[in-house]
Amino acid sequence: MPKSVVIRLRELGVVSEYSVADTVDLKAGDYVVIEVDRGLDWGEVIAAHEQQEQISGESLRGIVRKASVNDLKQINDNKAQAKDSFNLCNKKIKELNISMKLIQAEYSFDAKKVIFYFTSESRVDFRALVKELAKVFKMRIEMRQIGVRDEAKFFGGIGCCGRGLCCGSFLQNFEPVTIKMAKNQKLSLNPTKISGICGRLMCCLSYEHPMYKELLKDLPKEGQTITLEKGKGKVIEVNPLRREIVVELEDGSIQRIIKPEDSGQKSDDRSQNSDDRSQKTEDR
Repeated sequence: MPKSVVIRLRELGVVSEYSVADTVDLKAGDYVVIEVDRGLDWGEVIAAHEQQEQISGESLRGIVRKASVNDLKQINDNKAQAKDSFNLCNKKIKELNISMKLIQAEYSFDAKKVIFYFTSESRVDFRALVKELAKVFKMRIEMRQIGVRDEAKFFGGIGCCGRGLCCGSFLQNFEPVTIKMAKNQKLSLNPTKISGICGRLMCCLSYEHPMYKELLKDLPKEGQTITLEKGKGKVIEVNPLRREIVVELEDGSIQRIIKPEDSGQKSDDRSQNSDDRSQKTEDR
């Protein structure tokens, strides 16, 4: 049975999943030499597990070999050269007065290409910078603009939960996170409380979103007018976890309704009983 292996290309490259033969023993943390569009490169195994169906990589053609001692030495040598290249590039950026923040430099495994990652608040014209760098390095130069979430993923840190950042540990890809997710979970919309150290909405807001979405599916929205047995009323609060809605009736009274998950006549009876109990409570 072939194994499905997830590999991150270099330190900041793409993450791809594809199959590897049983004869190749790979586990998380292993380094491999891989074939890419223009030669060889290296990557790190993020996860490996049994997979029945064949999965082909999108960005990577295949694994050439598990990294040997010599391969690991070359990877480390490339990392050392990348640090020198990073410092030189930073110097050139200041000389050319380009509005960009350099984050990282990476060499391909065969040292035929150097990639510079940077952040900027706007589009950057770096053609003059590339020309200057090409004169020095005599190799292919790539400039890649990344977002602040990618920057946080690279540097790492501690989240408000007290644990390491999700993006710097187990999170492989960034999923869209919206303010609606925080609203559905009844969280404070204070930006300082729902934003990560990257300044964007916390990735963990998306973890429970499918459950909240399912629980809210058949509940009315806040502000919606609904008709109850005792008259019309406006929904002023919705608690998806308790399956509870709070309704303000036209006469000013408040009614709490717990909507059961069961459907049909049984649900209607339970809802009515809940209505009666709630009304008695309000009367008291």
